[in-house]
Amino acid sequence: MSKKPTSNPMWGGHFNHGPAVAFAAINPSIAVDQRLYAEDIQGSLAHAQMLQSVGILTVEERSEIERGLKQVLSEIESGQLQFSAALEDIHMNIESRLRDIIGAPAGKLHTARSRNDQVATDLRLYAKNAAQQIIIALQQLQASLVAQAEQNIETIMPGLTHLQPAQPISFAHHLLAYVEMFARDRGRIADAAKRLDECPLGAAALAGTTYPIDRAMTAKKLSFTAPMRNSIDAVASRDYVLELLSALAIIATHLSRLAEEMIFWTSPLIGFVKLSDAFTSGSSIMPQKRNPDAAELVRGKTGGIIGSLNALFITLKALPLAYNKDMQEDKRPFFFALDETMLCLKAMTGMIADMQPQREAMRKACSRGYLNATDLADWLVSNAGVAFRDAHHLTGKLVQMAEAKQCGLEDLSLAELQSVHASITQDIFASLALDNCVARRTSFGGTAPTRVREAIAAAKKDYL
Repeated sequence: MSKKPTSNPMWGGHFNHGPAVAFAAINPSIAVDQRLYAEDIQGSLAHAQMLQSVGILTVEERSEIERGLKQVLSEIESGQLQFSAALEDIHMNIESRLRDIIGAPAGKLHTARSRNDQVATDLRLYAKNAAQQIIIALQQLQASLVAQAEQNIETIMPGLTHLQPAQPISFAHHLLAYVEMFARDRGRIADAAKRLDECPLGAAALAGTTYPIDRAMTAKKLSFTAPMRNSIDAVASRDYVLELLSALAIIATHLSRLAEEMIFWTSPLIGFVKLSDAFTSGSSIMPQKRNPDAAELVRGKTGGIIGSLNALFITLKALPLAYNKDMQEDKRPFFFALDETMLCLKAMTGMIADMQPQREAMRKACSRGYLNATDLADWLVSNAGVAFRDAHHLTGKLVQMAEAKQCGLEDLSLAELQSVHASITQDIFASLALDNCVARRTSFGGTAPTRVREAIAAAKKDYL
């Protein structure tokens, strides 16, 4: 008489004893993969329909399985079903509960599949949906940026390079730069979603199956474009997760750059933007403080998102084909990065809508740093026939003169300007005026208000 197995009842026929305490602690993934419950049930429903269509299940068995799976789904969503670490993962927790509900027919559901292709299918289904949610969140952030841009076409601020005053620009133009960045982020996510849109189900453990299954049918029922072509690739590949994580890391980097600017702009030393109480906090000791903590946290969370990409790269880098249990660790960094990116997108969308541009402070800052120096050089090129390199040198001398007098270039007298180049006329002062410096940059993609209005219209048409 054989011993009654004490190992896992779902796979333990070859085992006589349960796992060691340490293994029992490290082996389960249910704490992480339980969020795949809806995808797991969706995949099982499609698999059952396919099994019935090829004669492996009877109509009655399929009907019972469907009834049981829908009850399991209801129990999970209502919080009635408590997951068990002893059953390791979401697949076995659902299958065990299904057996409790419908009995013997539950045992036929796993025909022609493995947990290997099952989890690969679940994760691809989840990734497809998550990708669409990220795209929606990016679009909402773009809409928030465009709305602020519409209100600030004529708001002039210092454009910076090397964090030094460079040229005057429209604040709207600056905001629209991020709209373009986030558009490319949407494109990267969409591209990744397109490449992952193939169904692993039916690959079984790694070699396919001897049963007469219809993989095209399950792929269609699960809204995949096609079944994956190679059964080993189907269960062993996680490059689609890497690709999404890479796109999330780039999104987070863009968010971090915008967050850094928000932090910079809201400092009273700069004062370009104000945030309300909704996105700032105070100090426990300094009563005057208004800290841009929401922006700082967006900036801070970027490290964890980038780290998630690195973690999965390291997990996968030396894995032989096909499936290895290491791949159980793919979901933790993926889910973490998805959650953190979504949180950061929502926070940044709220901050952009909340921010109050301080237009006078921005304009006043344009009086420091000789932002119209390039316009002076351009005037010499266009009106005095001076080669640009020579005009650059002459303008540098005039900047030195203005620095010595502690005044702006526009505050130098005509005689002082002519002391550097005799052909300079009174007309130059119009070119040095702040609004004209911005308005004259009419090249495509430039900061002139006419171009900014065009860019806003294009953004609304193409992105929103």
